[in-house]
Amino acid sequence: MTEITAAQVKELRETTGAGMLDCKKALVEANGNMDEAVDWLRKKGLASAAKKASRIAAEGLVSVYVEGNTGAVVEVNSETDFVAKNEIFQEYVADAAIVALKSNGEVCDMKTFNCPKCGKTFEERLTDMIAKIGENMNLRRAATLSVNDGVVASYIHSAAGANIGKIGVLVALESTADKAKLQELGKHIAMHVAATSPLFLNVEGVDPAAVAHEKSIFAEQAKASGKPENIIEKMVEGRVRKYYEEVVLEEQAFIMDPDKKIKQVVADTAKELGADIKLAGYVRFKLGEGLQKKEEDFAAEVASQLNK
Repeated sequence: MTEITAAQVKELRETTGAGMLDCKKALVEANGNMDEAVDWLRKKGLASAAKKASRIAAEGLVSVYVEGNTGAVVEVNSETDFVAKNEIFQEYVADAAIVALKSNGEVCDMKTFNCPKCGKTFEERLTDMIAKIGENMNLRRAATLSVNDGVVASYIHSAAGANIGKIGVLVALESTADKAKLQELGKHIAMHVAATSPLFLNVEGVDPAAVAHEKSIFAEQAKASGKPENIIEKMVEGRVRKYYEEVVLEEQAFIMDPDKKIKQVVADTAKELGADIKLAGYVRFKLGEGLQKKEEDFAAEVASQLNK
């Protein structure tokens, strides 16, 4: 049997973009012949996955999963919305949230997680799916949220199936109150978060630099009005309060009862249930946030094909 070196595996990996274990297996099958190993990978559809990896994947799905006092949310991207409707892809995304919970939301750990469904790592399962479906896909990000006592509630917006959709939200409530009532409150707040996309949990958590930046803008706007300095200060204070009401979850007007802020809704529920409730945290994933989608030029694409 031909001895396969680490250098050969590295070279084949760089040439094809296939996984390390697949490269080693290909070299073993080809008795160390690099060209035959490349052909072996191509026949298995593994080398083609590397070419697809250069294409922009900004579609896909978000998934949530809650077990006990811990919840996880993940985003898996594909190139087209059509693939997001594929049952194989949807199953992978749903499983990804479960794996995320077991891996504390660390994507690196998720990729090396041994998947009992296929006997491969979760990353290898993704590579196989890329080769089978024929599109680039990416396990982009994951996060977890947990409480010591209380609940983690979840919500999926624009659902494409059970626990999968376009926006995924987790909300953590610390409390000894009735869990069914806490879940109801958490679900409503999660729906609110999906709709309003707050930047901060509470005023204490607001970045001081962000507040200073907003104050400087408000001050310049107020000065342009020609008002006296003491009036300008009050105008700036009012604008800062309005800023908090726009970006801080606890200060936002509840979408289901705009006369109350979120913190008042939590306080009222705590009084009703006879136990303290702390809004401990939230996570919101919207599909494609921060990803630049490729602008398709169909005419240019046709022209390039004709010129080949």
